[in-house]
Amino acid sequence: MSINFNNKTKEFHLSNNNISYIIKILRNGQIGQLYFGKKIKHKESYSYLLESKSRPMAQYLYENDFSFSLDHIKQEFPSYGTTDHRYPAFEIKQENGSTITEFEYVSHKIFKGKKKLVGLPAVYVENEDEATTLEIFLKDKMIEIELVLSYTIFEKYDVVARNAQFINKGENSVDITRALSLNLDLPDYDYELLQLSGAWSRERYIKTRKLEMGIQAISSTKGISSNDQNPFIALKRPETTETLGEVIGFSLIYSGNFLAQVEVDTYDVARVSLGINPFGFTWHLENNEKFQTPEAIIVYSDSGLNKMSQTFHNIFGKRLVRGEWRDKFRPILINNWEGTYFDFNDEKILNIAKAAHKMGVELFVLDDGWFGTRNDDKQGLGDWFSNKNKLKNGVEGLSHEIDKIGMKFGLWFEPEMVNKNSELFKKHPEWILHVPQRNQSHGRNQFVLDYSRREVIDYIYDMMFKIIKNSKISYIKWDMNRYITECYSVAYPPQRQGEIFHRYILGVYDLYERLIKAFPNILFESCSSGGARFDPGMLYYAPQCWTSDDTDAIERLKIQYGTSLVYPLSTMGAHVSVVPNHQLQRITPLETRAGVAYFGNFGYELDMTKLTGEENRKIKIQIDFYKKYRHIFQYGIFYRLLDPFKNNIVSWMVVTEDRRTAIVGYYKILNDVNCAYRRIKLQGLDPDLKYEISNLNYPEEIATKYCYGDELMNIGLITTDSSSGQVLDGSRVSHDFDSTIYILKVK
Repeated sequence: MSINFNNKTKEFHLSNNNISYIIKILRNGQIGQLYFGKKIKHKESYSYLLESKSRPMAQYLYENDFSFSLDHIKQEFPSYGTTDHRYPAFEIKQENGSTITEFEYVSHKIFKGKKKLVGLPAVYVENEDEATTLEIFLKDKMIEIELVLSYTIFEKYDVVARNAQFINKGENSVDITRALSLNLDLPDYDYELLQLSGAWSRERYIKTRKLEMGIQAISSTKGISSNDQNPFIALKRPETTETLGEVIGFSLIYSGNFLAQVEVDTYDVARVSLGINPFGFTWHLENNEKFQTPEAIIVYSDSGLNKMSQTFHNIFGKRLVRGEWRDKFRPILINNWEGTYFDFNDEKILNIAKAAHKMGVELFVLDDGWFGTRNDDKQGLGDWFSNKNKLKNGVEGLSHEIDKIGMKFGLWFEPEMVNKNSELFKKHPEWILHVPQRNQSHGRNQFVLDYSRREVIDYIYDMMFKIIKNSKISYIKWDMNRYITECYSVAYPPQRQGEIFHRYILGVYDLYERLIKAFPNILFESCSSGGARFDPGMLYYAPQCWTSDDTDAIERLKIQYGTSLVYPLSTMGAHVSVVPNHQLQRITPLETRAGVAYFGNFGYELDMTKLTGEENRKIKIQIDFYKKYRHIFQYGIFYRLLDPFKNNIVSWMVVTEDRRTAIVGYYKILNDVNCAYRRIKLQGLDPDLKYEISNLNYPEEIATKYCYGDELMNIGLITTDSSSGQVLDGSRVSHDFDSTIYILKVK
């Protein structure tokens, strides 16, 4: 790992064992992009990669010089209007109305380690030898604005982290109207754009399309990253598979409005842009004020999508998630929401908790309905004090009763919202985001508190602090159930209204940070109508996220498969719920519901007092199994094997770092008659070790009990079943939504 600077050629070469990133100070003082990809040997100069030829209809910076047009030069942080007509990385509106800027190189600094971003989530290092950082200082002399471009390369991760900071040293104020976190100009567009898109209850479906000339983009304008899009894109070569080929992944460590865009120009350059969505954004910058962009990271893999995913898993799991719960086994929980909804009291909750404890569940989570006058979704939000009509001693007393049973206690909050039928709103109607004298839109009968205001955050913090301090709480589920509308704050002047979306997210981060500091032992789980804010920004504060409100096992195959493209299994909440499923009304076997949920943070979303004896027996087996292999599911190396977006058979697996134990999930969506013989090639095993194979659900269905790793990876694990139809040999008849779990251990 190193960052080399050639003073003669003005080139920087960032590299580790696998990747290289080469940039250059251009003759006009801006920063040019020369190369990003697989590691290449360092040499004195790569200036030949800076290509700029005379082209018809081009404009040029220097008189009588037809060789230097920014329209044809690959750049690191481009501006618009000085010969480059492509979309820029930033734009600054000045006092005279101009947006033309000329940021020129002043100096740079190279140092070990990585700085924290004030008020923003970011990847980190635990010692300075893990990474090296380059800061490039540029300045527009006319308006006295400084720009700092930051690059960090890691020793163990094929990652470059980037951010930018603007500092106003001038006497006049300016308005930043565009401030992205990264720009990367690639020399060709022979890529497919891969994105994670969907909607409520079908989040993070994998969508792929071929790049073409013009603009291809995903974004959010909803105030949060959203169910619809995720702040991630990847560019993969058309021939790239899970295990072969080149791919570049881009992820924004941010939870608000974002833009991920690829612009392909008519000279085949693909410009990748990622950062805060410029739509509806401005930031007013007075003298000596700063604006810091969120951090973006770039991941490179020349070994397919799975290697890219594993890099994201490692950097996010070990250097974004932080605190006590980063490396700690996550508890098996039961959440009462789908079991009771708002209809509960002390007796009902304690009965469910006792039944769950008997099965081996470790944590009881009390969901919505415990506070204020909350008996439905039209009242109570914002009043974070116990509803004594439901719980005679409040959540404070209930938490101690749960503790006596021998379980940990968790509690649901939705601290960013308020109902109009609440004490908080009646006291402070001005504390919601709204435009005076205009309509106030609701979502789920709730309104969004103005988290750009310190006094609002202070008020919510004080209420939450009191409840948590007086209770035995080890887990908090933080929900956020609507998008932002009427994004206007009466606390700010007109010229700062474009800041409110971003200030809102900074307020959310601030409240998280204060609670984490006060209660460092609590496990936070982020939730936003399920997966509407499942993004890297949240993982910095909440080590896990409720992956989706959709608990149907078959739909979860797609949701969890897509989520795994970027996020580690340890971040995914995955629960077993009742059938018919509450979202799809689908009936799936209990084994399949658990078999999907194992690959995440395992739990139950049901009333355990209503189960049959056979269901109780099976659940006890499931819980014992998960506890035995929890370390693999939560912190093992994950491989995707068969894609639910392309196949009726779905499979994935997780392997320990020493490669001596592996768990394979295998799922048949719909049954087939007189099916073909099947085998699946595994990954990540030690080719020289012999594995003993067992089948959790159907022990008799093993083709051979012992196989070497090379057999299983090159020949495959035989998974043929008798299908349905005429089965004469007495073997088990398969069915829709069938599944099993294979366990591989070195003999």
